[in-house]
Amino acid sequence: MANASIDEFIESAARLGMVGVELRNDLGRPIFDGRSVECVRQKLQDHGLRLLGLSQVYPFNRWTSDIADGVRALIDLAVEAGAETISLIPCNDGTGIDAASRQNDLANALEGCLPLLETANMVALVEPLGFTRSSLRSKVELVAAIETLGADSYFRLVHDTFHHTLSGGGPFYLGQTGIVHISGVNDADVPVEQMEDDHRVLIDANDRLGNVDQIMALRDAGYKGAFSFECFSPDIHRHPSLEDAIRTSMNFISSQLQKEIAA
Repeated sequence: MANASIDEFIESAARLGMVGVELRNDLGRPIFDGRSVECVRQKLQDHGLRLLGLSQVYPFNRWTSDIADGVRALIDLAVEAGAETISLIPCNDGTGIDAASRQNDLANALEGCLPLLETANMVALVEPLGFTRSSLRSKVELVAAIETLGADSYFRLVHDTFHHTLSGGGPFYLGQTGIVHISGVNDADVPVEQMEDDHRVLIDANDRLGNVDQIMALRDAGYKGAFSFECFSPDIHRHPSLEDAIRTSMNFISSQLQKEIAA
């Protein structure tokens, strides 16, 4: 709900029966919409909502002192706000995408982040991006790097149904998944390799990403965490009745899951 105030957003999430919310710093406005951290934290508590995470540090895998400062600042803010995680987003500009650069840059960034996370006892969610220009597309590479560092307690991956499709699918890694982002693509004309964030809408019967199948597979495999809508289409952001549209999408997903269970 990019155009809603923080109060409207929280109240709408509560009415929709959400377990929690994620808050972002990349939508052209302050992460807490100009409100104090204490006010937002209390508002969430009053409505029985968890603060699932604060997003984001970009590009976390271009490790510099400035990126380290950004990670440290987001961790400090997350601790103050009572957020459960922070999000780390890889470079997505087409540079450093050869295998050696990808793996070295990822290892350096994870190693740099780890002591900051350990000090604060904070978990970082790392999100592979499926775009061909992304410097981290593969969950396989990410999980391997985390395991090499022995840092499973401090890093979790994001399973994003959009990026999972763009990257060609692959394993889900349930034990390492911290959250699942869901969005649909309805445009029948755009090839998968040309899908962009602006194509990401709420999930309905025209979805091309197989969201219901992915959600069902995750549930069947034992995933019990949160599913978070991440729809970047401008049409969604300016929808005149967005809460109703989200409720309709949630009901569609639920009905399809029930059909799958009954089959």
